[in-house]
Amino acid sequence: MNDDLTKTVKGAPARPAAESLRRLRAATAKASAGGGAARVEAQKARGKFSARERIHYLLDEGSFQELDLLVSTRAVEFGLKDKDIPGDGVITGFGQINGREVCVYAQDFTVIGGSLGRAHADKICKVMDLALQNRVPVIGLLDSGGARIQEGVDSLDGYAEIFARNVQASGVIPQISVILGPCAGGAVYSPALTDYVFMVEGISNMFVTGPDVVKAATGEEVSAEQLGGCDAHASKSGVCHFVAKSEPDCFRQVRELLGYLPQSRFEKPPRVANPDPLRRQVPLLEKMCELDPRRPYRIHHIIWQIADEHKFFEVQSAYAKNIVTGFCRMGGEVVGVVANNPAHLAGALDINASDKAARFIRFLNAFNIPVLTLVDVPGYWPGVQQEHGGIIRHGAKILHAYAEATVPKITVILRKAYGGAYIAMSSKHMRADFNFALPCAEIAVMGPAGAVEILYAREIAACKTDEEKLALKAKLSAEYAAKFASPYQTASTGSLDEVVEPSQLRYKIARALRFLKDKRAPGTHENRGNIPL
Repeated sequence: MNDDLTKTVKGAPARPAAESLRRLRAATAKASAGGGAARVEAQKARGKFSARERIHYLLDEGSFQELDLLVSTRAVEFGLKDKDIPGDGVITGFGQINGREVCVYAQDFTVIGGSLGRAHADKICKVMDLALQNRVPVIGLLDSGGARIQEGVDSLDGYAEIFARNVQASGVIPQISVILGPCAGGAVYSPALTDYVFMVEGISNMFVTGPDVVKAATGEEVSAEQLGGCDAHASKSGVCHFVAKSEPDCFRQVRELLGYLPQSRFEKPPRVANPDPLRRQVPLLEKMCELDPRRPYRIHHIIWQIADEHKFFEVQSAYAKNIVTGFCRMGGEVVGVVANNPAHLAGALDINASDKAARFIRFLNAFNIPVLTLVDVPGYWPGVQQEHGGIIRHGAKILHAYAEATVPKITVILRKAYGGAYIAMSSKHMRADFNFALPCAEIAVMGPAGAVEILYAREIAACKTDEEKLALKAKLSAEYAAKFASPYQTASTGSLDEVVEPSQLRYKIARALRFLKDKRAPGTHENRGNIPL
């Protein structure tokens, strides 16, 4: 029969497409047009891409396979019955990024403002289920006016279905939200439940209540940008992880991030060929031993020196700058970096830094990514505001995250590690696998100067002049540091595995990571999700 059909088709003269094909093509073309040429042009006039252009920029060329193109709303009230709502305002499907499968949905602002109705939500839920079942990342491109008021509680129930799936997928597959327009009310909670949030300068906004509601409720006058723009969420609230100058730059960053992540908790991150010699020496680190312990420096310089090809992909760069988080590779393997930054608040741990580090560590643990901790911390940041804000509770989160993590953990004390912060930054007894220190490291209950003030208070008080006091303090501080804050003292108890030659630090870390590569099989660990801390 098939042979007969083939002969018939080959021998038949060309003729117009059958009615069924014409109907399909017409329906497809109409649905693909979104809100129409005029609304697409209005979108572009605001400096924004159309939903289909966004998918084109994000995914590998020609890889997108659309699902549910012909879905439309089932609601009929308030004129919806007579409205044309192509795809119910959202495009869903799957494709590839750098040859690896992903699921994606893109809200279409040209179709009744990208508002979320029940069919719209069902499409998103369907593609999220597909991602979870097939263990691939899911990416949401959000550009929506919020809940579709005409559909009442159905739209709110749709949001709830999405939130529930965000939680089910948490810690199982990577979830990424890209804010490309307004995101208000209930719509902000799905991005907050995902692992990473991207925003674009000039077009992205997120807020629970908009400027008009804020003014009516509190009398405060504030613009949308001041209330929920990129700067507000990247530097103040910490909701946003990455900020882009433009939409193409944003999609480039998303693609770069995914290059560091596994497809799911059942895999390891992708390994790449490493052109950077594993034994490359780092002579710059020798200067660490010459620095005054109180002198600030940017920890980024250390990370760049030890990372493959000096590349570091930072996460939340504008938020809680006293701690730095991000991804690099060592020996071709992905590593998550958590590092104190002495250039900001002396690298001390405060409320925001503790939250930032703890959630990042929990993400690394969920997705089989080793943790490299670079320590230069004077302690927890003091103050009434910190105490009343709950530094005890927030500071405990980083302790919990490190103790809970079963991925490979390597710690390097660069310069100083004092008090509870020494413990919190992945100390040996918090179950770190390997703990190294540079020769200049100071490890103690508190800094030598403070310790001397307590231990030798009488001797200092007995000094007759200020010059005598300063001289005695300097002498006693040097003696205390040599005896009680020395890395050799800590190494003698086994709390340090090795005091390393600074120029050899890159090799020591990479070699330890290679040894630990089979420490935990992907997917065998308990999954506690990646709750927004």
